[in-house]
Amino acid sequence: MISAPSPTSVALLFGLSFFLGLAYEDYFSHSNQRRPGGVRTFPMLALASGVLYLFDPPHFIPFTGGLLVLGAWLVIYYRDHIGQQDEQSEPNVGLVVPILNMHAYLLGAIALAFPPWVAVTATVAPVLLLTARTPLHDLARRIDVKEIVTAGQFLILTGIILPLLPDKPVTSLTSITPQKVWLALVVVCTFSYASYLAQRYWAAAARGLWMAALGGLYSSTATTVVLARQANAQSIAARQAQAGITLATGIMYLRILAVIAIFNATLAHRLALPLCGLSLAALAICAAQYWLPGRNPQPDKLQSLAQLSSRNPLELGPAAIFAVLFIVTSLVATWASTTFGASGIFALAAIVGITDIDPFVLNLAQGGTPGVSDAVLASAILIAASSNNVLKAIYAASFAGGRATAASAAALVVLAVAGIAVAIALNDLTP
Repeated sequence: MISAPSPTSVALLFGLSFFLGLAYEDYFSHSNQRRPGGVRTFPMLALASGVLYLFDPPHFIPFTGGLLVLGAWLVIYYRDHIGQQDEQSEPNVGLVVPILNMHAYLLGAIALAFPPWVAVTATVAPVLLLTARTPLHDLARRIDVKEIVTAGQFLILTGIILPLLPDKPVTSLTSITPQKVWLALVVVCTFSYASYLAQRYWAAAARGLWMAALGGLYSSTATTVVLARQANAQSIAARQAQAGITLATGIMYLRILAVIAIFNATLAHRLALPLCGLSLAALAICAAQYWLPGRNPQPDKLQSLAQLSSRNPLELGPAAIFAVLFIVTSLVATWASTTFGASGIFALAAIVGITDIDPFVLNLAQGGTPGVSDAVLASAILIAASSNNVLKAIYAASFAGGRATAASAAALVVLAVAGIAVAIALNDLTP
């Protein structure tokens, strides 16, 4: 007995197949060559597929028969079509046309057999890939082969090595496991890699405050150094550089919160209000630096942060350095907590602020210091971020010669003091 599909499923089937056909026909409308499929054909293919699927859902025999008939027809079409030439007088050997016709047929059964989100994804993804043909080809030409190889190596190490790493401590000196170390590396590199790709291949990210925001996602310290140097060399870009330095720190707070949330939701909840508050304060200062002087800003005067993103964060060298720093930080944090208690963690937080704070933050988020309360962990993270702000303030003042970025240096000190105050309030650090 054939079970009737719901009206919602049928409507979804027709609507998605019509959308797919509309995108298909619109994309090929500029061509003089006739191509099978379109706004009428695709809905009929999908409806036929759905009906044939309903005749025998357990075995797919009628559905498979229809698929074979369609496949045979597409083979005949493609055999004749491959001998033609496209608008550039090149052999027309693309598989997009037969694949999308086949996809429209499969969409009927998908819409009736799977949850709606599967059918929507199966429709939207081909449409995006079809309409983004030119940008995707341009991107493929622009990407260096070395970056593709590096990304492939990282995917192999992530997809193969990560599951094989033991999730048990290899030493009694720390509770961090090899799998946690590598997982932390993957998360940090993912954030940095997204910023790296945007700065390198997105034109809008190479100018104005966009590059400062993405630089904060990559490394707020490195962004501060680069912008301070630009402010020193170009007086006309001083105001934009000051706003960019403050903006990068504002993004840093949100980045820290996002990284912590991946590993420790409880700690992220405790830090959500302080970090978001500090980020909003930094953004407000950035807006004041950018707009209040009274004349229209000139964001294009800032040069690209090419110095910042010259190295791919997925290269194995930086990854190995991060892993070593993570392990060392875990060992030192465990020793400081065991020997000196909370005061040892706070002292270490202040010290790591002059280096890369990510290994320290991730170590605390992953439980690298057992027996330490969330209040102490939250305070330590705020102290580390504040210490890092002081370092950036020194960089901003020294690399820009003092006056060019004095306002940003002062803002970073204010944010550092505010972070320390919040840390005291969270854990009552006063004597």
